[in-house]
Order: sequence, then C-alpha cells, then structure tokens
Amino acid sequence: MRDEPGSPGRVVCVHGAGGGGWEWGIWARGLSIAGFDVLAPDLKPAAGGLAATHLDDYCRQVAAWSRSARGAHLVGASLGGLLALAVARAVRARALVLVNPMPGAGLPAREERSPPVIPWRSARTLRSTQQAMPDADDAARLYAYRRWRDESGAVLDEARAGLVVDPPDCPVLVVASEHDLDVPAESSRALAATLGADFECIPGASHVGPLLGRSAARTAERVAQWLRTHRRTGADARG
Repeated sequence: MRDEPGSPGRVVCVHGAGGGGWEWGIWARGLSIAGFDVLAPDLKPAAGGLAATHLDDYCRQVAAWSRSARGAHLVGASLGGLLALAVARAVRARALVLVNPMPGAGLPAREERSPPVIPWRSARTLRSTQQAMPDADDAARLYAYRRWRDESGAVLDEARAGLVVDPPDCPVLVVASEHDLDVPAESSRALAATLGADFECIPGASHVGPLLGRSAARTAERVAQWLRTHRRTGADARG
C-alpha cells in the first residue's frame, strides 16, 4: 500500500491481551478525522488454538500487518505495546506510540504460571469489567464486557518474563495512565527514558482508560497531533 498524496499514512493499532481491534474504535475515528488510514485487526491464535499460541506467533502477525502498509505508524496498548515495540525496527515503522505497554524488561513474576487458556470471556462478569474501567461510562463498560476474549496463558507468561527487542529507530511516544494497576505509570516512564521517548501521563485514567474511558477521545486527538509532528517521512521509512 502506498500513501495517498497528502495523506499522513497508515496507522496499525495492536490491541492488548483478551481484547480485539474493537478496542480502538474511538481512536480509529479520531485518527481518521486527522487524515490517517487506520488498520486495527484482531490477533489470531496459532493453528493449535490459544493453548498452543506463543508471543512469537503474535509478533509475526504484527510484523505482517506493518509490512503490508509499507511504512506504517505503529500504535500498541498493553501487550500490543510490547508487540509493536518488538517489531518496530524490523518493519521500519514511521513512528511508535505505546499505551501502558508491557515493558520489554518484563514485569514482576507471579507465583504461579498461567493456565494454558485464560478464561476472560467464559468467566467474565459485568462487575469485574466495571471494576477494571472506573473511568468509563456504563455504555463503554457494557460494550467491552460483551467483547472480551479468552487469551493464551503462554503469551502472557512470556510477556511478563520480558522480551529482548531491538530499540526502535523512529520517534516514540509512551502514554501512561495515572491509575494503571496492571502496568504502573512508573514502569512506562522508565521505558520512555530508556528509549529516549516522549512521555505523557493521563490523569485519572485506568489501564484501558486511554482507549475506552472518558479520556479516550482527547488522548487520540493528542496522539494524532504528535504523529503528524514527529513521524518519519515516507521516504525515510522506506530506507
């Protein structure tokens, strides 16, 4: 795909664990208004199902989406942030935006390994969704509740253990939530410092708040402005 004349190009959005491309609905509208072409696919399990899915399976999918765009801007949230970070240099991303990303250095280990399949869809409750989204309205909570999916335990265990990544060679913005209970804002700030990235913390936001909470539209607008200002040109991205 080649950028249309005057277009700022394509943005590939990578969702987090247990989610889907639907998480990016508010951002897709905001980025589209800013002129970007937005791609937000669902990550797919390996041929053997979620229990046989590993982090590399997801990395390959994100790399394929990015290469099909011939110089995409990569945006990833949580697990999707780690995936985007992992492939950004190899696919010559024009810019990279990480929203509450799982860090390449990993997170504190849990006492027990995850089950082969984490039943976030089959065992979900509206109450747990409400608790996870305190900064969202009831409509957003219900929307998310109906769409959570199960996830690979191996993927999450591998992500929490950390991943060796090649540092991106494009502009990077790290967005953190003030009240993130999954990936602390301090972790995102430290990652930004390591990458030499711009950093922004969203006041009052939860882990999924920048995408689905009351701050989502404003955050998407600021990210669109940042991308227009900081992205590499198409020629630079193609090398």
